[in-house]
Amino acid sequence: MSASNECRYNYDQSKETADWLLSRIPQKPTVAIICGSGLGGLADLVENRSVFPYKDIPYFPKSTVQGHVGQLVFGELRGKQIVCMQGRFHFYEGYNSSTVTYPVRMFFLLGVEILIVTNAAGGLNPDYNVGDIMMIKDHINMPGFAGENPLCGPNDERFGVRFPCMSDAYDKDITRLAQEAAEEQGCASFLRHGVYCMLAGPTFETIAECRALQILGADAVGMSTVPEVVVARHCGLRVFGLSLITNKVVTNYDSKERANHEEVLQTTRMRTEDLQRMVSHLVGKL
Repeated sequence: MSASNECRYNYDQSKETADWLLSRIPQKPTVAIICGSGLGGLADLVENRSVFPYKDIPYFPKSTVQGHVGQLVFGELRGKQIVCMQGRFHFYEGYNSSTVTYPVRMFFLLGVEILIVTNAAGGLNPDYNVGDIMMIKDHINMPGFAGENPLCGPNDERFGVRFPCMSDAYDKDITRLAQEAAEEQGCASFLRHGVYCMLAGPTFETIAECRALQILGADAVGMSTVPEVVVARHCGLRVFGLSLITNKVVTNYDSKERANHEEVLQTTRMRTEDLQRMVSHLVGKL
């Protein structure tokens, strides 16, 4: 087994982290939100906050990416007890699958039932525009094609079954509620439904790679989210995912366009208020 697939964290460590947090928060959360690049402002809507920097939490990894604050925010949003993860972990930071997904197993042990994942993504679908919000209806796990799956290694039945189903990874009932929330908040005109493809990064995609992903049926591409979704479904959590389309991928060799992280953060700043309003309204409907 490769070093990247070694199971570095076990059930007892996850439980120790969860118990440490439970002893410091007034109520258990039922909803967890993972905030993608530049989307950490979602946590600013939380009331009666308890904030824990990653560096203070037992066994917790640390986020090193610009646009990721690196803290857990517990509190109340629209009458629901939630936890917001401001800053996630990625393969390209040098973390393995077990580390990237560690927070999700810990959420499960906290009592979380629903996971909302958000990310910044490049638009592969030519009909998409910068600033569109895509509800994820399915994903393509490219690292998984190469054997990099967070469930590789010994299975612990206390988390889930050996061979979990992924054909229902994204909850249709939550998606329906999110569609309602988007319409009620005036976001329907830039809302899409599509397939998210994950690559490991940190390089942005080549033109040939983008063309190949389009042939595979991907509508958006990014460097995160799928490992967390896989582990969440393994633990039996219901999952809803959103991608903010922050740039359009380059598919023409004559194009002078170049993907860059600053453009990603700039677009998130433009659309942050809409995304926050939509997610907040959705949480109130759950």
